[in-house]
Amino acid sequence: MSLTFPELNHGSDLTRLLSQSNRGGDALVHAVHSIADATFTWDYAKGARPGLGKLYEKAKVTQWNATTDLPWDTDVDQEKLAAASLQQFSGAMTADGLDGTPFARWGDKEWIRFAIESENWTLSQFLHGEQGALVCTAKLAETVPWIDAKLFASTQVMDEARHVEVFGRYLDAKLSGHYPVNPHLGALLDDIIADRRWDMTYLGMQVMVEGLALAAFGLMRATTTEPLLEQLLRYVMADEARHVAFGVLSLKELYAGLSGPEVRERQEFAYEAAIRMRDRFLQQEVWDRLGISAADAATFLEQDPLRPMFTVSLFSKIVPNLKKLGLLDAGDGWLRQRFGEIGALQFEDWDDGSGELGTSPE
Repeated sequence: MSLTFPELNHGSDLTRLLSQSNRGGDALVHAVHSIADATFTWDYAKGARPGLGKLYEKAKVTQWNATTDLPWDTDVDQEKLAAASLQQFSGAMTADGLDGTPFARWGDKEWIRFAIESENWTLSQFLHGEQGALVCTAKLAETVPWIDAKLFASTQVMDEARHVEVFGRYLDAKLSGHYPVNPHLGALLDDIIADRRWDMTYLGMQVMVEGLALAAFGLMRATTTEPLLEQLLRYVMADEARHVAFGVLSLKELYAGLSGPEVRERQEFAYEAAIRMRDRFLQQEVWDRLGISAADAATFLEQDPLRPMFTVSLFSKIVPNLKKLGLLDAGDGWLRQRFGEIGALQFEDWDDGSGELGTSPE
């Protein structure tokens, strides 16, 4: 299949997005007001939703220990790895079209620092996203009305706690700095938590955020030459595949009975979530730390031939699952049209990530 990767933002749009602040992301505690019903069910009969039962069994037998199951004694030379990465993608790091910007004067030292800060930023956002998943899944265990869903959600809470632990430890022990939560990611997590409807928590976290995470982890794993990070991502991806399947299995049943307006509301939410997650990868916090203005960063991003491929590829796990849920073509096909405009429909029949299910991270 031939892939196309159209540019997603241009000129003033990029500059505007890069100029957004992190909304107080440096604060150590951030509270989100949420009113949702805590739901008990006294029906403990299992088997009504066999797909969820199978996921629960797989989750129980594929748990791993972030402390003892990874080779934390691996030496990680971040500067050496950054230099090797830049050598691999040197064709994208040119001064063509960047006259009059700081990038025209950058040499190896500046590009290596950029690569290091970019990795610090990326792993920081993974860490923040995993805490978001931890909080959201705890909410699902509280609010979803089915016992089999509550049981699986409890295993995901443990998974997400482990992911927070492992990304936090990797940042502290192997990398060279943390970044606050990105404004686009932070705003999306706030909205997912604040919505009182449990299915919107499912859609926002299990399908959208976890789906993008699965794609992002896969892209990083495919390009890294660092063995500890590669193994860490392999373990995490095995968990994330179950989490995405949990959302799809649960929502298919519910969405089949929604009215047209209810479906359209969820289509619009899914699209807005996709755009927010795409825009989070503009890395405005990195440019701020490097002293690069939003306008100069926008000029660079417009020249970078790798960016469109990367940002659109992030939807490779999301679009197939939205199709499974019926949201892609429901109503007048509004969501199909929106994803077509950003070049993401090419992924609608791709593997949704469920191939990871049932496999041990070993």
